[in-house]
Amino acid sequence: MTALVLSVLLVILILLRIPVTFAIMISGLLGLIVIGRGDVIDGVLETIPASSVNSFTLSAIPLFIFMAQLILLSGLLDSLFDAARSVVGRVRGGTAVAAVGAGTAFAAVSGSSTASAATLAFTSVGRMIDEGYNPKTASGIVAAVGTLAAMIPPSIALVFYAITAETSVGDQLIAGFLPGILLALAIIVTMYITILRKTDSAPRGKRTALSEKTSSIVKASPILILFAAVVGSIYIGVATPTEAAALGCLAAFLLAAVYRRATFEGLINSVMETVKSTAMIFAVIISAHVFGHFITETKVAPTIVEWIEGLAFPAFAIMLIIGLFYVVLGFFMDQIAIIALTVPIVAPVVEALGYDLIWFGILVVVLAEIGLVTPPLGLNVFVVSKSAGRPVGEVFRGAIPYVVALLTVALIFLIWPEIVLWIPESR
Repeated sequence: MTALVLSVLLVILILLRIPVTFAIMISGLLGLIVIGRGDVIDGVLETIPASSVNSFTLSAIPLFIFMAQLILLSGLLDSLFDAARSVVGRVRGGTAVAAVGAGTAFAAVSGSSTASAATLAFTSVGRMIDEGYNPKTASGIVAAVGTLAAMIPPSIALVFYAITAETSVGDQLIAGFLPGILLALAIIVTMYITILRKTDSAPRGKRTALSEKTSSIVKASPILILFAAVVGSIYIGVATPTEAAALGCLAAFLLAAVYRRATFEGLINSVMETVKSTAMIFAVIISAHVFGHFITETKVAPTIVEWIEGLAFPAFAIMLIIGLFYVVLGFFMDQIAIIALTVPIVAPVVEALGYDLIWFGILVVVLAEIGLVTPPLGLNVFVVSKSAGRPVGEVFRGAIPYVVALLTVALIFLIWPEIVLWIPESR
């Protein structure tokens, strides 16, 4: 009961716009006091800030963030969009498909949904509107495409989930590849379904000469090679995710240098953005460990497992309820906070039901992605609105059809877990 009350308090604090990090920390410390363990607070605050983030595996997170910043510095994202546009731009809705393709490719070297959405919005929304696309269609699809960075390796969310659930980071990242591609295809299919009712909302583009197509693809090839090097080294087992991230940073720096974008000011800005993003993530991790200490003291996880094992409900029905729980959480919290707070409690339940934790990680991230394009949080929507200069309400309306697409894909993964596990099990 105490854990439930403190969990409700946590939700209330978040609804009151208290920063998630502080809301989690306050709830955890109050919980320890309420259960009569206030005497351990000093020790918790002395040890957890260092022990919770002192991990070789966890160091992959700042490295992947830095790699993405260096890719942004190199200016190669424009070439991704131009290459995709030259290939499929002539068909109806082709420029939007190109935006999905460019967003998918950038997700493969970014790992951050908001960074992907912001950069893609700046690059593609204006061009689509200039070509005659409905602004709602253009901005909505970019907000949805930004969510792919949370799924396609090297996903920061999947790295953190693997560490929290104690699964193989390499297998967890590789497991996200096929689901990420399926999500991208679902977004494209949804876009075409939406424009069937209003064909002028997504016009045809211009024909591109073969020489221009070839030139565009060659310009974009360095990013594709970088992705192959990072993910390929993890897949074949020659590098750990942390080592692959370091390799990616070196390659991204060389690309920025070759394209003469590696200025002192640009590098300092990349480092500062990496530090800020890492500090935000690590602060959530530290706070979640404090709250987790309270949860451990109350023995919530084994109690829940024992209770669920005694239920007469089928495992699939329980997983549907858990899935709905994650969808609701996504409305109010970001992915890192959701994973940090819930996975230590829910993972034992999922295992007890006979499901694979790597599969569950993919499901959690897909469901948490929905919160990136739905109110009230809708981080991707606000980012696209600011970067593209479009009204927030317009972007939210444009993103609604893709929420249905994400939910549909999540349901497919729930019904057929082997889709998610096919690649990691084939290693």
